[in-house]
Amino acid sequence: MNEEKLEQQNTVTEEEEFELIYERPVHLTETRLHYCPGCGHSTAHKLIAEVVHELGIVTKTIGVAPVGCAVFAYDYLNIDMQEAAHGRACAVATGIKRVLPDKYVFTYQGDGDLAAIGIAETIHAVNRGENILIIFINNAIYGMTSGQMAPTTLPGMKTTTSPYGRDTSSMGMPLKMCELIAPLKGAFYVTRQAVHTATNVRKARKAILNGLKYQTLGKGTCFIEIISNCPSNWKMTPVQTIDFIEKDMIPYYPLGDVKVPKPEDLKQ
Repeated sequence: MNEEKLEQQNTVTEEEEFELIYERPVHLTETRLHYCPGCGHSTAHKLIAEVVHELGIVTKTIGVAPVGCAVFAYDYLNIDMQEAAHGRACAVATGIKRVLPDKYVFTYQGDGDLAAIGIAETIHAVNRGENILIIFINNAIYGMTSGQMAPTTLPGMKTTTSPYGRDTSSMGMPLKMCELIAPLKGAFYVTRQAVHTATNVRKARKAILNGLKYQTLGKGTCFIEIISNCPSNWKMTPVQTIDFIEKDMIPYYPLGDVKVPKPEDLKQ
């Protein structure tokens, strides 16, 4: 085969069509992400943007982001966002939803925020059955403020405030928020997912989709915990964090649905 014919075979003509496999979610801004390499926040942002677009509810959606790494969500999500004081996202979301009941309202919170200073707001919002979605990013550590021990820090896990490892005899056991919240009558849907593998990302996406769709039923609070990587504060490479999640995080925080609606509860 001569060079001219070979070149013709390898040249893509303007008439040829290609199947679009993936594109950046339209509701993610073009702001350059500041998150550390391997951090799970960027993946969680992407999933929220994709789901809001799929449901066609961007003009009806309001997110609430408090203090911590989660605070930057409003820089990256092209969605109406409200900042809340540290730990108060559920309280702010409650007010927004009650004033604007036709809106889809969600909070986006880290473990230091939701499970520490904000645990009262979280539990009481769920106990009241506030019709909101709570998205809880659990990386077992305070991410923004140099890696202090969080309520979700694993037993024996080293942090800046537990340099010899979390001693459960003096520091208590890590809080399992899904298991704590699920028994409350106001909890409608409670699930724990992760974003460290492609399969788990798809499951987390479905959970967020369900959490927003269920809000139209007005039957209680949806709570989605997402296990996330934190390479910088775990002192690991991004690849090492995947192994840590599989071998250490998931055995303590098992993935899957903790509380799902009954078939009859899914009726309007």
